[in-house]
Amino acid sequence: MSITKPRGAAAELARTCFSLVIPVYRNEETLDALLPALQQIAADLDHRMEVVFVVDGSPDRSYQVLQERLPQIGFPAQLIGLSRNFGSFAAIRMGLEAGRGPYFAVLAADLQEPPELIVSFLRTLETEPFDITIGTRETRGDPWLQSLSANLFWALYRRFVQPDVPAGGVDVFGCNLRVRDALLRLRESNSTLVGLLFWLGFRRKTIPYARRPRVAGRSAWTWRRKLRYLMDSCFALTDLPVTLIMTIGALGSIGSILLSIVVFVVWAVGGIKIPGYTPVILVLLISFTSTMLALGIMGGYVWRTFENTKDRPLYVPMTHEMYGQDRTP
Repeated sequence: MSITKPRGAAAELARTCFSLVIPVYRNEETLDALLPALQQIAADLDHRMEVVFVVDGSPDRSYQVLQERLPQIGFPAQLIGLSRNFGSFAAIRMGLEAGRGPYFAVLAADLQEPPELIVSFLRTLETEPFDITIGTRETRGDPWLQSLSANLFWALYRRFVQPDVPAGGVDVFGCNLRVRDALLRLRESNSTLVGLLFWLGFRRKTIPYARRPRVAGRSAWTWRRKLRYLMDSCFALTDLPVTLIMTIGALGSIGSILLSIVVFVVWAVGGIKIPGYTPVILVLLISFTSTMLALGIMGGYVWRTFENTKDRPLYVPMTHEMYGQDRTP
C-alpha cells in the first residue's frame, strides 16, 4: 500500500468526517478535470473531507499523475496502488477500509456522475435518519446503444436478482460507519458490492441526478463484464438457477408421465408398429425429466451448503435502545 498525504493537511485530517473513495482505472485523461472538482467539493464541505484514490492496477500513468498532483491539492488524500487489476468492487472495498469516516461515499473517476452529488450525500447522512444514500440516474448521457444495453441489464437484475435496486442501477452511494463496517465483514470474492449493500438493508434514501456524457476515454463496462456481473449476482444472491432447474424437472416429470401414458395406450391398441419405438420413447422421456428433477433437488442442498460457507450474519442489527432499565449497580 502506498499512501500520499498532502502537505499542511494535518488540521484538516483531524476534522475529517467524510471519506470519498474513488477507484481509478485508465482515468489518466480525466484527472485534470476531476481534481479541481474535488477541490470544490472539499470547499463546499468546509474541508472536512478526505479522498481515497485506489489505482486498480491501471496500465496508464494515473498513479504517477496523482502522485505528482496530490501533495499540492489542498485537501487530505490517500493514494493506494493495487498490485494488479482486481476489479472496481475490490478497489472500492479497499478504499472503504482505508477511509477514516465516519461517513463514506463512492464516486467514479470519469466524472459522469456530478461531483456535487457527494455534497448531497453528506448533508443527508448528517442531518436525516438514513444510513445509506443511493444515487439514481434520471437521465443518461451515454450513446443510445450503450444506454439500451445498460437499461436491459438493470431490468434483468431487478427482475431476477434484487427488485429493490433502482431502475437505472447504482454507480454511486454513500453510507455511515455502521453500514461500512457491516459491508466489509461480508468478505465474498465472487459477489457484487451493490448486491451486498442492498442485502444488508438499513434505511436508504435515493437521490436523483442526471448522468453526464463521458469527457474522455472509454468505458470499461463491456458486455463481458456485464454478463460476469449478472452471473456473480445470480449465483451469490439468489437461488434462481437451482429453482429454475427444479421447476423444469418437476413440470417435465408430470408432462413425461402423461405423454408416456398416451404412448403406451397408442402402442397397446396397435397404433405404433415400429419395433422398439415405445420403450425407447418411454425411457427417454422419464429418464431426462427425472434427471432434471434430481439435479434440482441436489442443487437445493448444494445451494444451502454454499450459503453456509459464506458465513454471512443471520441478522444485522441497526438500532438497539433500552427503556425502563435499572442502571444502578
